[in-house]
Amino acid sequence: MTSPDTALQRSDEPANAETSDQISLLSHDIRGAMSDVIGGLRLVDMGVLEPDTRAQLERVRSSGEVLARLVEEILSWANEGEDAPRRPGQRLNLGRFLHDLDSRWTGRAVASGLRFRMTIADTVPSVVGLDRVALERILGNLISNALKYTDRGEVQLDISLLPSRDLQFRVLDQGPGFSDAALALLFEMRGRPDNAPKPGTGLGLHIAKELSDDMGGRLMVANRAGGGALVSLSIPDGVWTTPDTAPAQSRSHDLSGKHILVAEDNETNQILTTQMLEALGATSEIAVDGVAALDALDQRDFDLALIDIEMPRLNGIEVIRTIRTRNDAKAKMPLIALTAYVLRSNREAIYQAGSDAIIAKPIMSLESFAETLAQHLGAPTTSDELEASNVVSMPDRSRFDRLLEIAGTDGARELLSRLTADLERVRDNLCLAIPRLDQSMLRAETHVLISLAGAVGADRLHTLASTLNAAAHRMDECEIVTLGSEAKSRIDDLLRVIEREAAERIPTV
Repeated sequence: MTSPDTALQRSDEPANAETSDQISLLSHDIRGAMSDVIGGLRLVDMGVLEPDTRAQLERVRSSGEVLARLVEEILSWANEGEDAPRRPGQRLNLGRFLHDLDSRWTGRAVASGLRFRMTIADTVPSVVGLDRVALERILGNLISNALKYTDRGEVQLDISLLPSRDLQFRVLDQGPGFSDAALALLFEMRGRPDNAPKPGTGLGLHIAKELSDDMGGRLMVANRAGGGALVSLSIPDGVWTTPDTAPAQSRSHDLSGKHILVAEDNETNQILTTQMLEALGATSEIAVDGVAALDALDQRDFDLALIDIEMPRLNGIEVIRTIRTRNDAKAKMPLIALTAYVLRSNREAIYQAGSDAIIAKPIMSLESFAETLAQHLGAPTTSDELEASNVVSMPDRSRFDRLLEIAGTDGARELLSRLTADLERVRDNLCLAIPRLDQSMLRAETHVLISLAGAVGADRLHTLASTLNAAAHRMDECEIVTLGSEAKSRIDDLLRVIEREAAERIPTV
């Protein structure tokens, strides 16, 4: 039987050109369909529905968004293998995440004649530095198992912050608990006893254990004294905390006064995008295809354009190229691509056409959508404003240490060496590009810097690189010089950290 690992094409086992093209086309269609599903569900007025119907639609909406994130993971890996974009440690709004989790599993429990109850201690942080997909998969598997084995009563999820500052998630059920045979096979790939009363293979607990280990958490299983099972996930302080998880650092983006062109032919996406812009305070105008988008630009002024790549009459790449060749100020306006094509080759083509950024469909988060727009509309745009945002310049130690731990001793040696070489190259190229105002070089080097800084958890440098990239697209000389000077200084700071790390942990480097 072919394993999931070998079934997917890896970077060292590339698919032939025909297979690669077919995967690319299927990926686009799958992402487009997911965008319609999620967008349509978000537009449903839940307030007019009966409670049971509302609960089930909320379940479908939440599960659909989980599915979209999982599909994105598998498609990126199938298409690009180890070249697929890595997710850096995330700033996760835990309250919103738990609300979505509650919506999904309350609906599932109701459909099974059970109750799902969630309790959240007052001390639980509102923001954590965790990978949403991994946390979703762990808790989803634990809750699903609990519901499967509970024939009546309820399943409970308790979230608390322990005195040790471990963030703990406890799933409690009223089922029969774990048999001795099940406990003996706990966490194994096929860890379900032969005579288990319910169907399954035990894969859920195996997945949860692997993901929790990768995350740096601890998964523990026990039988409750009064009957039922208890499974707990404990995530230590230093794993869930990152320099940018303090609530005071959360920033809302007010785009009041900004007028945005939305070039999009899909009606559901039109409504969803304009509603998001309205929520941010911006006004918008719809262009239903590429020709209409260029006509709108000829007639009116916009602060930014959101451009769908797949449009009739004139596609998004052609629209972007045409705008960039204009002989007026609109040639420098921020242009952001909306696309279900997010493979490396597609990203490169979109950036080469002149796009400032890419937002992947389906749009999963208002916060990330707002952050991208704000960066290219000039917020923050100066060193003072970046300082005020209180983003830490040094790497997130938990993320950086975890990266080195995963690499192992030999891998860490190579990783630190490559990081040093890449950062030095970016710094030297910025030193050449900034005095010359070389737009092409500035864009290329800041894209590399965004990736490097995000990978090691240097969040201040990541934000700075993103803002410098936006300034380069606008060719704002003052900002390029000011931000470029700080970027070079921050790169030097990061290089010193890497050098110290190499000396302390890997003396032979």
